[in-house]
Amino acid sequence: MPKATFFNLKEEKRQILIDAAKQEFSRVSLYEASISNILKTAGIPRGSFYQYFEDKEDAFFYLLNEHAKERHECLVSNLKKFEGDLFKAISEIFRSTLEHSEDKGQRDFIRNVLLNMNYKIENTFSQYLSEDVANERYDDIYDLVNAEQLNVSSRKEMFHVMQILTAVTFHNLIHSVSNNLSVSAAMKKYETELKLLQSGLMRSSS
Repeated sequence: MPKATFFNLKEEKRQILIDAAKQEFSRVSLYEASISNILKTAGIPRGSFYQYFEDKEDAFFYLLNEHAKERHECLVSNLKKFEGDLFKAISEIFRSTLEHSEDKGQRDFIRNVLLNMNYKIENTFSQYLSEDVANERYDDIYDLVNAEQLNVSSRKEMFHVMQILTAVTFHNLIHSVSNNLSVSAAMKKYETELKLLQSGLMRSSS
């Protein structure tokens, strides 16, 4: 989390620093990123960086957290739009993330995030989608989902449904980016997997 001094900056200066950090994390992965490059692009002295962030990881995860907030807001909006249909809402999240990743200003940043995924990155990226049941952000989602459409009997089971959908979504995002799939090709594969989950994987014995 950035230090208080970061949030006390004038908006214009704060945005310059954010843009410089995103430019560097779009160029290379977090582990290859250079604080010196961020400072050079932003036009600030080296000591100033540590007034605002603990280290480059702090800056990276701030950017990622902001992106995750946008995804959460998008999911909430889609759940309202599709009257609580979780599968339609999450399918639109997948589509919008892919389209967002094709935007020149976002493409390389999202690509580097997905192709250098580890537990901490995944947890940050998905925290607004499937965090702890007690999390208020999860409550936002749970309250909007039309549970009558799903074969679940409790909040805990709904949480596990979200975990499964998150895993499938991440797998497909990484596969799509690493194989340079078009949005339509990626959507076709993803929606096939969602339909399998919707219908269930075992045949009825009756």
